[in-house]
Amino acid sequence: MSSGVSRQRAEQCFRLSSLQDPRANLDEAEKWARAVQERAARQQYLRDGMLMSELSRPSRMMLLVNPQSGKGQALTLYNNHIQRMLNEAGVTHTLVITERQNHARELVKEADLSQWGALVIMSGDGLLFEVINGLLERPDWEEAIRTPLGILPSGSGNALAASIHHYSGSSPVSSEELLVSCGFLLCQGLVARMDLVSIHLSTGPRLFSFLSLAWGFVADVDIESEKYRHVGAARFTVGTLVRLASLRVYKGKLAYLPATEDYSKESTPSRSDTKALAGPPDSLLLPLDQQLPSDWVVVQEEDFVLMLAMYQSHLAEDLLAAPDATSDDGVIHLFYVRAGISRAALLKLFLAMEKGAHLATNCQHLVHAKVRALRLQPYSPKGIITVDGEVVEYGPLQAEVHRGLARLITG
Repeated sequence: MSSGVSRQRAEQCFRLSSLQDPRANLDEAEKWARAVQERAARQQYLRDGMLMSELSRPSRMMLLVNPQSGKGQALTLYNNHIQRMLNEAGVTHTLVITERQNHARELVKEADLSQWGALVIMSGDGLLFEVINGLLERPDWEEAIRTPLGILPSGSGNALAASIHHYSGSSPVSSEELLVSCGFLLCQGLVARMDLVSIHLSTGPRLFSFLSLAWGFVADVDIESEKYRHVGAARFTVGTLVRLASLRVYKGKLAYLPATEDYSKESTPSRSDTKALAGPPDSLLLPLDQQLPSDWVVVQEEDFVLMLAMYQSHLAEDLLAAPDATSDDGVIHLFYVRAGISRAALLKLFLAMEKGAHLATNCQHLVHAKVRALRLQPYSPKGIITVDGEVVEYGPLQAEVHRGLARLITG
């Protein structure tokens, strides 16, 4: 699909007149349908080269639906759009409705993954966070995390879905148009590698993140806007305006390991043979209480408005936070805004982010760096830190990117 053209559903009916026997006619029609589908998939694969692979056909998908996501319309959207689309594409799927928080995490942790060609999430980004961490808690995590993952947006953020649509080269869409686009890409069944980021908090086990790590303004807006969930994606706009009215400043210390150009071209690191550790070992991080190596950059500025680490292009449907990010570039796109920025300038930044133009504003308070690892030590006694939009323990943390660890159904 070329840039600037949005996908629209269209139906064409064909009739075979050369075969009079209805059974023979149907067999011939099905043969043509298979040939068209296979040809389309093969062209896409060749166009994208070695970065892409194809789901095995037939592929059976577990489709996990959170009925409470977004405006609570996930099941209606499934019935109106997705069920027919998957059936017409010959994609066999089993619908699983989640009943509580961490239900999906528990399911995939215990599931017989040999039965499933892919795990697909119909929800916001939070449900995929559960699935990824459930897969990496399994004893067979090395194989489990290679299970292709798909997402069908029905939440209020839908950042990963917007990123997948962006990677396909299509012009921006939102709401049900984004859902249809992601459904189309899901039916194509093309799979790319996706980076995951391991995050160490001061207590508790590691978390694995596929989207973002936020502290300060962005995290505040994300969580405080939950009360406006009924308005859908507009909740973030409302939350931004509310938080701008009483802008907060956070004290803390930030450090990071810059990503070199050579690293961005490296192949995926080989996996460890050990099965004792759930998830891959971290090679760049020292314990939080130890001094950082000399090749890390330490930010001396102690007053921040926000810190945002991104590993996909979009922070929300209408926020292109990291325009040049790809699903497997092997870097964390780190942004931070220093204190002293005016409310008007911060609003201008977020308005520019809608089109990915915030870096072109040349705002003197905004800093952007591509990094492989980072460490944050908040000094302010209270605050919010989010991972993939989920609140985590407030306190010191560090993170490292694991290039191409997961598999993402994309276009």
